[in-house]
Amino acid sequence: MAHHAATPRARGLCAAAATFATAALMAGCSALPAPPVRADVYDFGPGLLAQSPSPSSAERGAPLPPIALPEVAVAGPVEGSTAVLYRLAYDDPRHLRPYGQARWSQPPAQLVQQALRDQLGLRRAVLMGDEGASQLVDTGKPPVVLRVEIEEFSQVFQSPKASTGVLRLRASLADSTQAGEKLMAQRVFVVQRPAPTADARGGTLAMAEAAAQAAQDVAQWVERMGR
Repeated sequence: MAHHAATPRARGLCAAAATFATAALMAGCSALPAPPVRADVYDFGPGLLAQSPSPSSAERGAPLPPIALPEVAVAGPVEGSTAVLYRLAYDDPRHLRPYGQARWSQPPAQLVQQALRDQLGLRRAVLMGDEGASQLVDTGKPPVVLRVEIEEFSQVFQSPKASTGVLRLRASLADSTQAGEKLMAQRVFVVQRPAPTADARGGTLAMAEAAAQAAQDVAQWVERMGR
């Protein structure tokens, strides 16, 4: 059977069909959703409180009485949120904004509680949670209770290129009695640390350093209160 050579018109139709098919395939690929961008996850780092040599037992003094440290509360932001927050002080300082591609590994309240536990634990036993306040110590009495509430934990931008990590917390020291907790003292601690870079990476570092310093300040305050 004789084979007929394709006419120019037929060859043109084939080429057009191939081009259309290729274009359709490429359009279909471009319509596929892009993979989601994973947020950067930050914490307070490994051993922020152990950067300097640990003092000897003589330098630390005698162990202090146990203390109960219930869960740290948060005023304002949604409880349990892991968002890294910032403010633009030069634009709208009342607007608290979350970074879109950065978050904490745990809610900030848990990270701050760990910093407090580590610092207080250098010289005393720390009883965690609300049950800790009901435990009896060697004296037969419940331990003193340290309640902490975070009022501000954010990166504050003074300008587009300059910012600080800010932690403001309220610490309340109370005795446990049969009638409930009896408030002994209360103090607000405000700690600021400069951020090395004007982004989430620099902000979380500054905020972690502020938390470590606040934990030291709270521990010293409790000790000065004779507890």
